[in-house]
Amino acid sequence: MTTPAYFQGTGRRKTSVARVRLMAGEGEIVVNGRSLEQHFCNAISEGDLRMPFRVTGTEGRYNAMIKVEGGGVTGQAGAIRHGIARALLEVDADANRLPLRQAGLLTRD
Repeated sequence: MTTPAYFQGTGRRKTSVARVRLMAGEGEIVVNGRSLEQHFCNAISEGDLRMPFRVTGTEGRYNAMIKVEGGGVTGQAGAIRHGIARALLEVDADANRLPLRQAGLLTRD
């Protein structure tokens, strides 16, 4: 069985929808073709968005390419976090499901 080129997940919060693709890399996050800082202009904590990686111990192992639309800044950030968590389930559902569930990252609100 070959490893796929990327893992994907769709995250939702309020009226925001984020389509996330995780590829092997150094931990770079690109949102709508821009860096995380350019897209959110420091309105959102970067650590908050990287929480799914931290909880599963995969920080710095994947680059995230994200397309997000709808809603406001906090809704988009929540959708991105949810999408990253769902993509990490595709990476390894057995190992990642419990820590993500305990951190409350798999629940859509």
